[in-house]
Amino acid sequence: MALCGENWTWHCDRVIPSDLALARRLLDELLARLEELHWSCRDIFGVHLAVDEALVNAVQHGNKRDVGKQLRFSWRVSPRKVRVEIIDEGPGFDPRCLPDPTVPERLACPNGRGVWLMKAFMTHVEYCGCGNHVVLEKERSD
Repeated sequence: MALCGENWTWHCDRVIPSDLALARRLLDELLARLEELHWSCRDIFGVHLAVDEALVNAVQHGNKRDVGKQLRFSWRVSPRKVRVEIIDEGPGFDPRCLPDPTVPERLACPNGRGVWLMKAFMTHVEYCGCGNHVVLEKERSD
């Protein structure tokens, strides 16, 4: 999972207050860049959904909506891959302990699908350290 070896042509590293509106503006920058690079609508949709879920989790669950806490939001884009890292200041969690949202008794639950959706739409999802640092990667499909 090292950053070396990939020809990263565009990157952004930001530390921002734990504010979902601000984080989504940065996500919009990333999505616009993918559009400029002619990534498919399907790939852009997947990146949008997965990164937005990760940002919501970091702000709501990690930092508990505390604007006094910060998010580190960074991304790298190469001709064939996008890599996003989000780090919050929360205590973290163990993603292996999340209930399966696809079992019948959980289908009607209004939440609990974010990590599952990230894994469904991205090529690689990894939680680092105590679980407050997520790495999302998407390989270009076209």
